[in-house]
Amino acid sequence: MPENAIEACGLVKTYPLRGKPDIRALDGLDITVPSGTVFGLLGPNGAGKSTAVKILTTLARPDEGAATVEGIDVLRRPDRVRRAIGVVAQRSGSDPMATGRENLILQGRLYGMGGAARARAEELLARFDLTEAAGRLVKTYSGGMQRRLDVALGLVHRPQVLFLDEPTTGLDPEARAAMWAEISRLAGEEGLTVLLTTHYLEEADRLARGLAIVDHGRVVAEGTPDELKGELHGDAVHLELAGETDAETARGALAGLPAVREVQGAGRNLSARSDDGAAAVPGILAALERAGAPAASVTVARPSLDDVYLRHTGRRYSEAESPGSDKDLEGAIR
Repeated sequence: MPENAIEACGLVKTYPLRGKPDIRALDGLDITVPSGTVFGLLGPNGAGKSTAVKILTTLARPDEGAATVEGIDVLRRPDRVRRAIGVVAQRSGSDPMATGRENLILQGRLYGMGGAARARAEELLARFDLTEAAGRLVKTYSGGMQRRLDVALGLVHRPQVLFLDEPTTGLDPEARAAMWAEISRLAGEEGLTVLLTTHYLEEADRLARGLAIVDHGRVVAEGTPDELKGELHGDAVHLELAGETDAETARGALAGLPAVREVQGAGRNLSARSDDGAAAVPGILAALERAGAPAASVTVARPSLDDVYLRHTGRRYSEAESPGSDKDLEGAIR
């Protein structure tokens, strides 16, 4: 087993659009994923996560750059890469008019497993708590059941690397928690390498041992969640300005305070850093009042991945502008 299950260097991918400027979905993306870990690609819709996965799973070719999976070049030996990986896409790949058992057996036979496909199907049905529903058509499954089946389909041939593209989108909290537990088990107990793409901050923080934050097709920060949050010393002070308060006036008032640093944000929402946020709040509120830019609310919190994203991109995660999901681009390509 190589030290790094996935290595990508300088990946560039541009989509030409009908009647619009071309979209540069990847703009020199670099990632390294150690073997046997859950690695997260975190970014808003349209950041380039799904495009990166397509290239790494041999479904698309980059305009520039190179990548390997399990030491295999994705451009030169795509057939070998496909044998080494399992893929769970955003949209279910199962046949809704077949049963769960039939889907799994067919998947195994497509990988040349022959008679062993049935035994593997039963093993996975039990593991994902689908045995009782195995004889039902997939179209009758709940969203959580269908996502569990999707993951099982990706594991039929015992891959070395599993790609999970937004695996919990649309799931209710209970189903999401169950999926998180299964993902953790895959890496922890079985030593599988999992590349997880997500736009949920909590999901990335909870599951990923390593994390790359992607924005406009580039990696803007990389490390463990704790390392990334640890770079932001002190507390985050989040401010919502009152009424028609001018944000630039407020920023100027805060920039002059010795207890405050790294004032960021736009519109009515600003964030600043302070070694002792609670102690700094009275001075912050007084400075804003003197400047004629009062605050409607203020909160103090320990650093979060949202704060990390703000520091590296200059805007809140929820405010990130994007052209839509990577999949939305496909319909507009010339």
